[in-house]
Amino acid sequence: MFDWLIVGAGFAGSVLAERIASQRQESVLIIDRRNHVGGNAYDCYDEAGILIHRYGPHIFHTNAQSIVDYLSQFTQWRPYEHRVLSLVDGQLLPIPINLDTINRLYGLELTSEQLQDFFAFRRETVKEVRTAEDVVVSTVGRELYEKFFRGYTRKQWGVDPSQLSKSVTARVPTRTDRDDRYFGDSFQNMPAGGYTRMFQRMLDSPKIKIMLQTDYREIRDKIPFQQMIYTGPIDEYFDWKLGRLPYRSLRFEHTTLDCEQFQPVAVVNYPQTEKYTRITEYKHLTGQQSPKTSLTYEYPTDVGDPYYPVPRAENEALYKRYEALAAACPEVWFVGRLATYRYYNMDQVVGQALATFGRIQTRLPANGMLVTPTQREAAE
Repeated sequence: MFDWLIVGAGFAGSVLAERIASQRQESVLIIDRRNHVGGNAYDCYDEAGILIHRYGPHIFHTNAQSIVDYLSQFTQWRPYEHRVLSLVDGQLLPIPINLDTINRLYGLELTSEQLQDFFAFRRETVKEVRTAEDVVVSTVGRELYEKFFRGYTRKQWGVDPSQLSKSVTARVPTRTDRDDRYFGDSFQNMPAGGYTRMFQRMLDSPKIKIMLQTDYREIRDKIPFQQMIYTGPIDEYFDWKLGRLPYRSLRFEHTTLDCEQFQPVAVVNYPQTEKYTRITEYKHLTGQQSPKTSLTYEYPTDVGDPYYPVPRAENEALYKRYEALAAACPEVWFVGRLATYRYYNMDQVVGQALATFGRIQTRLPANGMLVTPTQREAAE
């Protein structure tokens, strides 16, 4: 008998497994369909000896010192500030759009103040900003939207930005200075030994057992446990009884070249004609030195493992119905991107997992007896 069954060995499941084992001294069985821990953040050394991310680049950044302090128990850090270029009209230009992007694209010499006027002249008036398209055209205008955003977003999500929630493009800032960092967070670093090594340290406890290449539905009636944490797709947990929630997936092509460097930054976006959305070169992330270099090409698809919840109003409405079913399952804790149908950054998933552990501590004393809201009120 395990005290806890945790479905999924990504950030959400691994953080909760570590907290339960180390703070509650309770037994945990953590399972995953894949043959490794770490979820989509899994990294490994390829045949050229280069540390690559099997599921595309994962760049750690956060403004939350509490999350940094927690993860620093399991890794040291390598300073890294992420910079991305976008191939537009034959030029590699900084993205998010900044002063250099506009000056180089149009052959101008604008100042930051003049760039504000440039955007003001081109932006469109949108009465109510509701869609991903609305966000961009109301900020920088339609021409820049067409060049940098529309094609990339259509490839990434399989639908036009006019059909997606505003959250898709609201995540990308527009700058009037020359700051070419992709993120503005106070903490921007990579795990010095890689993500996989960090996860291995996190799960290194005699209280934690790991079963890989294991499907939850095949073992749920065979292995006894008291409480469950579920980090997989919420619609799958309920056997798709209300219909399938749409997720977007990715296909990756990994390749190694006999040259020291292929591109000037870790990631180059391709928003125009190419079928892939971006190319990642990992040596920029790891700082490794090698006469060879390893790349990943990303092709969005509707087929394959679920990566991104598709942010549309009808999908959110269907999720809310599944959320109501989940609320009726007090013995199951739904955590993470897939289980809560939200696009979260890694630090946000860690924060959600730590907050969930706090609720577990309040609601479920270490003896395994569930405390109801009425009992909590009486105790207070």
